[in-house]
Amino acid sequence: MIAEVIVDVNSQELDRIFDYKITTQGVSCGSRVIVPFGNRKIEGFVINIKENSDFPSDKLKSIIRIVEEIPALTEECLTLAKFMKQKYHTSMASILRLFLPSEMRNGKVRSKMINFAVLNKSIPLDVMLSNIRKTAENQKEILNYLATIEKEKTSVLGEKYSYSALTSLEKKGYIEIVSERILRSPYQKLDATLNKVNLTSEQKNAVETVLNSNKPTLIHGVTGSGKTEVYLRLIEQTIKDGKTAIMLVPEIALTPQMLSRLRSRFNDDCAILHSGLSAGEKFDEWWRLRSGEAKIAIGARSAIFAPLTNVGIIIIDEEHEQSYESETNPRYVTSDVALKRAELSNAKLVFGSATPKIESYLNAMEGKYSLAVLKERVNGKPLPEVIIADMRLEVRKGNPSAFSSPLKYELEETLKNGNQAIIFLNRRGYSQKVICRECGYVAKCQHCEVSLNYHKTDNLLKCHYCNTQYAMLDGCPECGSVNINYSGTGTQKVVDDLKALFPSARILRMDNDTTQNKEGHYKILKEFGDKNADILVGTQMIAKGHDFPNVTLVGILDADMSLYFSDYRALERTFQLVTQVAGRSGRAGSSGKVVLQTYNPQNSLLNYAIKYDYEGFYNREIMLRKASHFPPYSNILRIMVEGEDEGKTIETLKNVFFASKDVYDKYQKSFVYFDRMKSPVKRIKNCYRYQVLARITSNFEEIENEFYEICERYSTRQTLAYLEVNPSNMN
Repeated sequence: MIAEVIVDVNSQELDRIFDYKITTQGVSCGSRVIVPFGNRKIEGFVINIKENSDFPSDKLKSIIRIVEEIPALTEECLTLAKFMKQKYHTSMASILRLFLPSEMRNGKVRSKMINFAVLNKSIPLDVMLSNIRKTAENQKEILNYLATIEKEKTSVLGEKYSYSALTSLEKKGYIEIVSERILRSPYQKLDATLNKVNLTSEQKNAVETVLNSNKPTLIHGVTGSGKTEVYLRLIEQTIKDGKTAIMLVPEIALTPQMLSRLRSRFNDDCAILHSGLSAGEKFDEWWRLRSGEAKIAIGARSAIFAPLTNVGIIIIDEEHEQSYESETNPRYVTSDVALKRAELSNAKLVFGSATPKIESYLNAMEGKYSLAVLKERVNGKPLPEVIIADMRLEVRKGNPSAFSSPLKYELEETLKNGNQAIIFLNRRGYSQKVICRECGYVAKCQHCEVSLNYHKTDNLLKCHYCNTQYAMLDGCPECGSVNINYSGTGTQKVVDDLKALFPSARILRMDNDTTQNKEGHYKILKEFGDKNADILVGTQMIAKGHDFPNVTLVGILDADMSLYFSDYRALERTFQLVTQVAGRSGRAGSSGKVVLQTYNPQNSLLNYAIKYDYEGFYNREIMLRKASHFPPYSNILRIMVEGEDEGKTIETLKNVFFASKDVYDKYQKSFVYFDRMKSPVKRIKNCYRYQVLARITSNFEEIENEFYEICERYSTRQTLAYLEVNPSNMN
């Protein structure tokens, strides 16, 4: 028999199938194997088994051994990988790696085995004790101890008594040393208490809509409308039907909360997958899913590749979040992969959001998706009152701070009443820029074409693109002046200002700087949820999905921040962000308030947001998109060209542009825009960045394939060309 193997080398030159003889037992489709490759022995994936090879038998090498007895990849995973290769035009090896914890490759992590000592119960205890010499007290104590319990770790017994005593007892046959696999389970301290509640009529309708539909379902529910309980009921029914479930959330910060809720209903049936776990935890959780010990996978976008069989439902919560789109190779869109996986396993697919993507809502309006609407909060409370704070008036009144008068007043009232507040600002650090007041010098990253952010906690300047850190300036390197100014407010400065305003308030900060370790998110959220803090300051990771009963006030410091990005989705993302963060307020007994600070209170988008009028916003936005030929009424294709040598990068750009110009000439009527230019951020991580940008309305598949071929043709070792389709980040 012959195995078709993809070697685990991410190279376009080696992106092909290699035939190997099967001379070892246990090899099947999906197996990871060790194979000879040139002068090396490397890992590979068996993607097919056949009777014969087109190559002469004497030229074929044999598989050396299998890595695991159970095939690491299921047949469904292999089919999904083949679909992704065809759709995203990337190497098969890079796609197959998505289905495994990275540490599994090259044997970097294995099961954790612990040795236990067990008493030999076939020999009476008194007989064993009588055969031990009087001076061997440690041996006797071990036997007496083991007689009272089932087993004990050899490490514990060895430290307490002696390892030599253990060895002697094993040689005599009085004890047996057995190895057992110990699970490294993450988030063991999670509170798992979520009472099952009676569903509202809207929730019942949502459950029935999903169960009775043969199409994907969009659940459009306002914040606090009980979408999570709907998800739990759907998963419960799926498990009853003997199937498995995948539950996706957009942020690692949301996984502990969702895992807690799942554990409260399904105990150890759920396993968590995300990049923040330790290598051992990822390995053990992955194997629990692969072996069938766990039937529910919960995690961020990578959990769509969970090694489950017989998947019955896939749920994508907060489906509008751009974190569901990978911005590194392989560049995949989670919803595309989910649609294909649901098709392969005949599973239900659910998208949920209070602010769905324009494309998703259009699919629901056109009947491609079923639609379930949750218009009311489950507690019957109204959505929070929104107070608009006009920051232009604040400036005229001589208020230079980041906090308007209405926000200061509402914060004071909230603290006085013993309630909690969330302050949202989507910018971490202390200040956005460090500027010399004398000559105008701005501190910039040496590796990226961006200004550095000042982080007061570490007294460092940091680049938010490449994470390089620099010592804080003592003076201007251009003119020597010590008159340095901090421009723009970040979350660190907000915390400092709040401490000055409310000295007795307990304040927590949640951003990328405070959540570096695995349980960083969980610890901050638990502390706030336990009312050990009064105010939570954070970036977008606090804006969605969290449920804090005592939060009655949300302050949005800069609602205009994302309005003016050079991206056709800027208005949509601003609406989503404002609506989502406002929804954290007033979710339990007390009514909530939101103070929205803006320099443009007349902006129509903000007026839709403060009225929670998604339909009104959607109707306006879809009309603009249609008139201007932006997605979903077109597709944006962007060929990015990157390289460390600017001259070679520009040369590759020229080649790419003229080749794509031929495609433009061929399909000219399909294009509404076509040009080349610098990327908005010209240099990142020492790589110069240029782009060819196109917007097309027809012949999409043909043009996309030709653009992919152009990228492959002109990529070199010095310069990389790659295609992005409707990129989530146009910078």
